[in-house]
Amino acid sequence: MNRLVKLCIVDDIRSVVDMISNKIPWSDCGIEVVGSAMNGEEGLKVIEQSQPDIILTDIRMPKMDGLEMTRRIVELLPHSKIIILSAYTDFEYAQKAMQYGALDYVKKPFSIDDIVKVVLKAKEAWELENHNRGHVLELEKKMKESLPALRQEYLSLLVHHQTGEADSAQWWGFLDIPPLQPPLAVMVIQIDQFSDKYAELAVKELELARFSLQNIVEETIRTYAPAVIFREAFNRYVCILNVPLNERLMTIADACCANIASYTKFTISIGIGQEVSRVSELPRSYQQALSALSYHFYTGGNGAFSYDLSEQDSPAGWIYTVESENEFLFAFRSGNREKTTAWLSKIFEEMQSAQVLPEPSDVEHLFHGLALRMLRILLEKFPHTSLTEFETKVQEARGANRSALHEYRKWLNDLCEIGCRNIDQERASESQKIIYRSVEYIHSNLHMDLTLEHCARQANLSWGYYSNLFKKVMGKTFQQFVTQAKIERAKSMLIDDRQVQDIAQQLGYEHRRYFSEVFKKHTGLTPTEFKEVSLGKSSKS
Repeated sequence: MNRLVKLCIVDDIRSVVDMISNKIPWSDCGIEVVGSAMNGEEGLKVIEQSQPDIILTDIRMPKMDGLEMTRRIVELLPHSKIIILSAYTDFEYAQKAMQYGALDYVKKPFSIDDIVKVVLKAKEAWELENHNRGHVLELEKKMKESLPALRQEYLSLLVHHQTGEADSAQWWGFLDIPPLQPPLAVMVIQIDQFSDKYAELAVKELELARFSLQNIVEETIRTYAPAVIFREAFNRYVCILNVPLNERLMTIADACCANIASYTKFTISIGIGQEVSRVSELPRSYQQALSALSYHFYTGGNGAFSYDLSEQDSPAGWIYTVESENEFLFAFRSGNREKTTAWLSKIFEEMQSAQVLPEPSDVEHLFHGLALRMLRILLEKFPHTSLTEFETKVQEARGANRSALHEYRKWLNDLCEIGCRNIDQERASESQKIIYRSVEYIHSNLHMDLTLEHCARQANLSWGYYSNLFKKVMGKTFQQFVTQAKIERAKSMLIDDRQVQDIAQQLGYEHRRYFSEVFKKHTGLTPTEFKEVSLGKSSKS
């Protein structure tokens, strides 16, 4: 307890009042005397002013007896505890007082111990009830605070699971949900590109924006029909509404889209389920609304779509064949960027011009599968570690960042660009490897008469292609490279004090004179002069 329990004493005998008030150390018991009176009328005024928790009152008093005062106190302070002081002859009155709501009685004459005992008993009863009452109030407060969450949970349950009519009526009353009468329908409302465009907003600003959006939708729909709207996800709302007699649901949805676009920086997409005649059928209308909503995939948003049963039996308007896909994969395997992008353009144009649009989820699965087959082709060609960029782009699809067809188109074009670039680079890298192996062969066989045709055969290439590839990789012609390599080898051999005739023969020159002419042409010195200069035997040094 944070305070003393308040006690009030009413008796027409002054000595009794003084004895109870002053002879007992009430503060030691956690009690304080907050008032006293000598008759019933005065006592009732004191009680109204002091609001005591426990009242000790005589049964027989002038102006207002204890019975009447008990009845008045119970009306005024229903949680207070009343103790009746009565003589033996007034026992029947005491019993009646207890029927009115008094807790206990004490027979006169009584001792101080009798009074302390009965008051402490009343104090214990009052504290227990006060604690329980506080607990109940706290529960009621928590229930009130959690009512919006409970209402949302129940409405979510209503569209996901079948619910009996009797149960739903009871819950709607308990949760204070406005009653809706069949026929009913479900709309699913989604904020377009919410994560991509608005994820960086502050939480407070984000919540304010979502609140205003829900408020606009509620006001718009309720001008047409009674409705209940609740938030289902971060960017999605569900509306359960009475289907109006003289208004199409599409008209209501279009009005919502128009008002959101006009009064906020958002746009929304809406899926509309078919009307149902019972609350238990709401899950079916909800699933239809979700299916209809998925078709914003083709528009990118800011529009409404209605579920149409007639389309379920329609022949497919667009056919995707394995032969067509293999044509694309062959071009991709070849690194043909032009053919792969042309194939994608053709596929997307055929899809969008189809009389009956394919199910968006089917299209998404198809594109994800195509991306994985592209990845498999690259894994056949490259080590896993060199495909980080491509794999990262493939994994983006799992983040649900692509919610529209044009985003999938860009995603697949990006994959083609990255994959074909990898293949081009690998092709260039393979060409370099061929030439580098040829260079090693040249350095190992400088004693031979190394011709372009001979080295091209060693590389299994035509001499023309080999010649062009050699110059592209090494930056000089084949003949220039071979000559330069022989000259550099000759310099090393001269510094090692080898004879010019031996060097010429070791480097595949039949005549010493021709070797000397080639050497002087590239170094400005004859082999002998270069040797003397290098070894410090000539005045030219």
